[in-house]
Amino acid sequence: MGKKDKKKGKGAAKTAAKTEKKQAMKLKKKLASMGEEDIERAIMQMEQTEANRKKTEEIVVNSPSRRANSSFIPHPTKDALILFGGEFYNGSKNTIYGDFYMYNLNKKEWTAIKAPNHPPPRCGHQMVGTTIDGGQLWMFGGEYLSASSSQVHHYKELWLYHITNKIWQKINAPNGPSARSGHRMVLCKKQLIVFGGYYDNFTNYIYYNDVHSFSLEDYTWRPIVPSGVAPAPRSGCCMAALPDGRILIYGGYSKEKIKKDVDKGTVHNDMFLLTPDKNDSTGLKWKWVKVKPGGARPLPRSGLSMAVTVPATKAYTFGGVYDVEESEEDLSGTFFNDLHLLDLEQVIWRTVTLKGAKRVDGETMDADMEESEPEPAVSTVVDDGIFKVTVGPALPQKAAKTSDPSKQSDEFAPSPRMSSGLAIKNGVLYLYGGLCEVGDKTITLCDFYSLDIGKLNGWKAIEEDKSQPHEWIDENSDSESGSDDDSMDDEDDDDDDTDDSSDSEEKMDTD
Repeated sequence: MGKKDKKKGKGAAKTAAKTEKKQAMKLKKKLASMGEEDIERAIMQMEQTEANRKKTEEIVVNSPSRRANSSFIPHPTKDALILFGGEFYNGSKNTIYGDFYMYNLNKKEWTAIKAPNHPPPRCGHQMVGTTIDGGQLWMFGGEYLSASSSQVHHYKELWLYHITNKIWQKINAPNGPSARSGHRMVLCKKQLIVFGGYYDNFTNYIYYNDVHSFSLEDYTWRPIVPSGVAPAPRSGCCMAALPDGRILIYGGYSKEKIKKDVDKGTVHNDMFLLTPDKNDSTGLKWKWVKVKPGGARPLPRSGLSMAVTVPATKAYTFGGVYDVEESEEDLSGTFFNDLHLLDLEQVIWRTVTLKGAKRVDGETMDADMEESEPEPAVSTVVDDGIFKVTVGPALPQKAAKTSDPSKQSDEFAPSPRMSSGLAIKNGVLYLYGGLCEVGDKTITLCDFYSLDIGKLNGWKAIEEDKSQPHEWIDENSDSESGSDDDSMDDEDDDDDDTDDSSDSEEKMDTD
């Protein structure tokens, strides 16, 4: 019986290998007919080109272009913000960015930085900053898509940007996490902790819940296998390192195959603490502990953005989306623009209401953080028979009055969105970009806002979305449309960027 089972197993593996080889040959022929280069070779050439760069160039620019799923973090040593990579979808193709920006908070200006050994373009990656050696930026993972959307590359390399020397360095350390996107990474006591993410090659996919540690002292990767019941595999969760060494995980998204060509998505709304063993000197003994936070928990959603204060006593979240698959063809999405605060010391959620904002009944409110349960989303913005967009929940501060979130009213909170950049610097919360779907269009944003989290006196627009026309190409009708009837030419201005196609609906759920 054992031998029979063994032969059966070998036969299944052989069949799978033949199928994979057949698909690879089919893809190779398709790429040859389109004249598209192999994605691995393209990435290698981009790395070689950047390795030959001799000096760092810094150019003051108007503002970055529309994007989502970028990294957006506070500068570790200066009054500035850091933005790297991201993606833009115009209905026909997806542009993956490799640009690197710094926003000077005092001068209120963006600077594009092109430094030697610049990493290839990516989205769905993670970046953290540290004050070590005058300031460092660490970046791991992400993905890059080909122009035809038939090829995808997930990164597994770790990159280091030396702020003082203004140069990138690729860290070749073995035993790190596998290639992935949509993971999360935090800095915790001189080590980088990586959790979760996903890998999808258009044939198969896998979601992760593994944990890895990278030491900033000896530059080595070590796998961590915590005791206790682990969170289910997921991507796009929220992750925060607490001052006492614990690490908080909240939410995220995953999917599983139900039958051929049918997947079921799950939006996670649970919370865990990854707790280190106090008596462990190796730094490798941890335990998973599931926690039930108090207060006004946000409604379930994916694509939620989080920023943590320094010290890490509070975390702010903004936006997100909740998708309901009513059938295999009918998808209903609820996009949010509510602001929540998570007290990391007490593990309590609070809904943030700003000064001067009006309640639904019209009464003016002072700044407050309520602990009442949130109301369900109620108002439908768009229903084209296939895709419905609902703005929710009903908010004290008013959202965009139009169905197009790129068009703001004078009385606003930032419009509903997901996968935006969110960062805190000097007691101010900053929000950049993100995306929302309106009908069959993916609206990618380039607006830029600030909110003083000490005063809570309202969002301030640093850069409005209408400053850049939004290109949209409807492949079914062979026509183009934009918010101002213009195409967004600046999407093709960066020589380091590459235009790629992707399914925006799939990207929405995972990064």
